[in-house]
Amino acid sequence: MSIVGNRLPLLVFGTLFGLAAAGQTPAPEDKKPVPPPMQLEFSRVKPDTVVYLSGPHVMAAADDALWVLNRAAGTAVRVEGKSGKVVQVIAVGKEPCAGVTSGFGSLWVGLCGVPGLARVDVKTGAVTATIKTGVLGEPRTIANAASSIWLVTDAKGTLTRFDPAANAPIAEMYVAAGTNRMVSGQGALWTTSPGANQVGRINPASNLLVETIKAGKAPASVAVGEGSVWVLNQGDGTVSRVDTKTNKTAETIKVGAIAPGGEIAAGEGSVWVSAPGTPLIRIDPRTNAVAQQFTGTGGGALVVAHGAVWVVAGANEIWRLDPKRVEATR
Repeated sequence: MSIVGNRLPLLVFGTLFGLAAAGQTPAPEDKKPVPPPMQLEFSRVKPDTVVYLSGPHVMAAADDALWVLNRAAGTAVRVEGKSGKVVQVIAVGKEPCAGVTSGFGSLWVGLCGVPGLARVDVKTGAVTATIKTGVLGEPRTIANAASSIWLVTDAKGTLTRFDPAANAPIAEMYVAAGTNRMVSGQGALWTTSPGANQVGRINPASNLLVETIKAGKAPASVAVGEGSVWVLNQGDGTVSRVDTKTNKTAETIKVGAIAPGGEIAAGEGSVWVSAPGTPLIRIDPRTNAVAQQFTGTGGGALVVAHGAVWVVAGANEIWRLDPKRVEATR
């Protein structure tokens, strides 16, 4: 069929004019509804590897490994990231409690028993320095950023910066009292304060708290990934998605009641939540909605690293999960 001259534009204009004259407007394209989350038993998920270690567990990814702290034994256990095999057990000091981070050829662990900050040579397994400092006994309050190690050193909100070249503190700054989590990502340090219901954004280059961002009620864990900062709010069973360009909560996602000890992680195309009794919740960041919710034994400590989701699946078990296999579970 051929179109001659200006007939097609005139026809389109005439059609729109006719609709307007009749009091009608072209209907916008309806958004596709988000399907409800799948409710599944956690036992349906099949792990690639099961790591058997005595609990409770504090886990963190560093370099090519997953590190698991045992507070009672005073050890850090190195689990190979690809195979899930335990390859090293290091005595780090009395009561490792504030999490673990890596950098500068070392492993850095906050100790509640000294208290202090232990520096461990990963190759030899030797503690090369223990820096005397206060330590907040929360499991994720240590980070590596801007060529320094950062540690929340008390419940008043003191954040201390350590120089790895000197093994000594070089600066202190103050965040909200009761700050209980910290993570590094997208050029900033991010902290959560459950008492103030807020997230803090810190510029590690200037040692300044540059933004405070309203979150949900009693934020309990924070993660960076999939283009945003994600905050698990213990008090109202929601996840806040923070836009790092505007420093505002862009979305609030309902995940339901979360037991104490819940954590959040982001990566491998999804956002993941784990808590006792709800071992795994998967959020699709494209829709900002819960896609899958698994219930059963386990839950709490959670890490996404080395192409896998690592989650506590029992008192003495850590599961290494293929995220694609989790997504495909029905």
